[in-house]
Amino acid sequence: MDDGHLQLQPPYRKLKMKNIFWSFSACLFLMACGDKEKKYDATGTFEARETIISAQAAGIIQQFQLKEGAVLNAGDYLGFIDTAQLYLRKKQILAQIASLHSKSPNISLQIAVLESQLKQAKHENQRIEKLFAGGAATQKQLDDSRSLVATLQAQIDAQNSSLGTVSRGLGQDAVSLRVQLEQTNDIIEDSKIVNPIKGTVILKYAEPFEMATPGKPMYKIADLDTMILRAYITADQYANVKTGKTVKVYTDSDKGETKEYSGVITWINNKAEFTPKTIQTKNERANLVYAIKIAVKNDGILKIGMYGEVKF
Repeated sequence: MDDGHLQLQPPYRKLKMKNIFWSFSACLFLMACGDKEKKYDATGTFEARETIISAQAAGIIQQFQLKEGAVLNAGDYLGFIDTAQLYLRKKQILAQIASLHSKSPNISLQIAVLESQLKQAKHENQRIEKLFAGGAATQKQLDDSRSLVATLQAQIDAQNSSLGTVSRGLGQDAVSLRVQLEQTNDIIEDSKIVNPIKGTVILKYAEPFEMATPGKPMYKIADLDTMILRAYITADQYANVKTGKTVKVYTDSDKGETKEYSGVITWINNKAEFTPKTIQTKNERANLVYAIKIAVKNDGILKIGMYGEVKF
């Protein structure tokens, strides 16, 4: 029996050592899993600041050079909406303004004759007053001279008033036409499709030769240089999270490794909401969570819809 016992002892020791090894490995694995579970405080998905660019004029889209995925700068020219009718309207307004200018009276020229007659009458009146003072002119001659001066002055005043009224009326009409001209020029300028902000085109809504109307979406553009991670925190985390705080953000890279980013909390919702089904929080039993937004500088790897983990 002792010999048999000695023969079974080595295999028994090997089996025992294997059990110890696997138990130790399992403990390490569980510890690693535990560390992984605790390495983040919240999770969420990445999104971007999206802007829908709409048409500002009505007409047929004559040209629209745009592809989804294109990176645009502010001020990039993309095409234009038909402006033929607007240019015809502009020519009509300009013709009306020119016609008003031709009708505008030249006040100084039209009263020049009367002013010349008034000057001569005043000179004659001064001569007669000297003669009357010396007894060489009668009272009637003096009265007639003074009456002529007064009559000519009244005619000049009346002419100034009449021509001034006509000129002001034409001027007001011209102002109204100039306002219409500015409005037309503004609509013509709005007919140009010019990208207003820098970003990447993520969706195109319109095509050339389609009808555009003011407010109709043309395309959607997003700023992918800075991504926004929308994550969720529990009530016990709320007090320790402040806007402007720098946090660590983790994502999975294309090599299967975890990549770390630096992010800044830009917004915290002050109203609680039920936990989204696709989001896991640190406390999975929590029913109510608070949404937060974290701005993360994109190195080209971050995409809309990717998951991210946050460590405060």
